[in-house]
Amino acid sequence: MEGSEAWPRVTRRREMNTFSARSLLMTLLGEYALPRERPPWTSTLVEALSGEGVEEKAARQALARTAAEGWIASERVGRRVRWTLTPEGRRLLTEGAERIFTFGRATPATPPWDGRWLMLLVTVPETRRDLRHRLRTRLTWAGFGSPDPGVWINPDPAREQEAREVLRDLGLAHGAMSFTAAHGTIGSQPAMVARAWNLSTLEAEYEAFITTFGTATPTTDAEAMRTQTRMVHEWRRFPFLDPRLPHGLLPTDWTGTKATEVFHSRHAEWHDAAQREWDALDGG
Repeated sequence: MEGSEAWPRVTRRREMNTFSARSLLMTLLGEYALPRERPPWTSTLVEALSGEGVEEKAARQALARTAAEGWIASERVGRRVRWTLTPEGRRLLTEGAERIFTFGRATPATPPWDGRWLMLLVTVPETRRDLRHRLRTRLTWAGFGSPDPGVWINPDPAREQEAREVLRDLGLAHGAMSFTAAHGTIGSQPAMVARAWNLSTLEAEYEAFITTFGTATPTTDAEAMRTQTRMVHEWRRFPFLDPRLPHGLLPTDWTGTKATEVFHSRHAEWHDAAQREWDALDGG
């Protein structure tokens, strides 16, 4: 599969439109503008987005929307315009880069799981469907799973503060309860995990990622940059989809492990060529 043709398949609909012009713009800014002091020109960003199939009008609208949200600011230089990351934008992209490049990697300081679960009991009336959806979205992104209605679990009790913030933001903290406990002798812990998280769907998405990028072979700097951008853009969503369960709770030969290896090895392999192409586009 040639790198210039390999566009990842996305099988799950998400609130964040993965391949929207604005989302792709944020990927470009994080991957190429963030490491540099030199702000990119409008023409650079428009051309880079064009390489990903984004029309010029949509690219310019994405720039305007991103600026209106406070992440970038324009700077006129003669008849041309540069786009500078604001302090808020730089912080957002720095945090995002850290999340992307540390996700899935165990460190020597990572302790083995002690078997304790954080459990939340949260009741939302059936009539408040919008609120139920927002709660599910926020807790899912925080790595929680729900084996039964009103019950949410996470194998990391340290995420209680994050759960508290979600419940407070949604006005649900008053009636909620939390517990820290170990699984008992009644029932099966693997069965509970299977009810709480759809790991088979996640595994299929990891397999699609491996198929797309594990065999990609860009041969030019331009192809390397396009393939690198697409890969980073696709990888961005996995920290929100993967609950990051302890190894002992995952299926045998978990594909997320191989996908992590593919991402880091390919990123290192294509890095220099992709960065050269960016500099060429930006006149550096």
